[in-house]
Amino acid sequence: MEFVLYLVLGAFAGVLAGLFGVGGGMVIVPVLVFSFTLQGFAPEILTHLAIGTSLATIVFTSINSILAHHRLGAVRWPLVLWMTFGIVFGAVLGSLTADMIQGPHLQKIIGVFAIMVAIQMGFELQPKARGEVPGKPALSIAGVVIGWASSIFGIGGGSLTVPFLTWRSVPMQQAVATSSACGLPIAIAGALSFMAVGWHNAQLPPWSLGFVYLPALVGIAVTSMFFARQGARLAHRLSPKLLKRLFALLLLSVGINFLI
Repeated sequence: MEFVLYLVLGAFAGVLAGLFGVGGGMVIVPVLVFSFTLQGFAPEILTHLAIGTSLATIVFTSINSILAHHRLGAVRWPLVLWMTFGIVFGAVLGSLTADMIQGPHLQKIIGVFAIMVAIQMGFELQPKARGEVPGKPALSIAGVVIGWASSIFGIGGGSLTVPFLTWRSVPMQQAVATSSACGLPIAIAGALSFMAVGWHNAQLPPWSLGFVYLPALVGIAVTSMFFARQGARLAHRLSPKLLKRLFALLLLSVGINFLI
């Protein structure tokens, strides 16, 4: 039953990641926290385990989402390149930051972030386009901030990258596609870092590589790889206003639950 849950979770997260450029990790982390709690994992490490596993699954989700967006010609690869320089450093720094925060406190931080994302998505609070796309140094600095925050929350960074790019006059579809591409270096650097910082933790359950739980990784990856492609196709066909608001309600309930 736990593995079936991971398969369903992967399908849902994959669609959201492809559709919005955001959503995979914001769904995966809370569900894994609840699942790991029910399985009796140590409360001191289960949140870190959920974050590291989420980042590892985003590696697979983002690859298929990137391919789908690239075929549609929507990825701005020069932006991805220069943001990646900062993203890798930021993601490593984020994993070290998360490792210093106790599990219950980390859950509350994630809860606050989930509520903020819910408000932003529910009310469609996108910044107005101002100016042109920033230069290479500014893109790398933005990558550090996005990579750092994304690694702490176990997300692909879409809730941060998409508003940043639209603010700098990148069209929405291109912003979503470029955000999906930026999610890959975030996920790789973040997952490897969480593996490293948790490698010798004595409280890890069997079948763990540091703070990455392999059964959850496999189950989520199997379905998310397929459904991320479907989500990316839908992003170019549908007006997702209703879906965004429903997703915002889900995130709001998750955030409140984590805080309480």
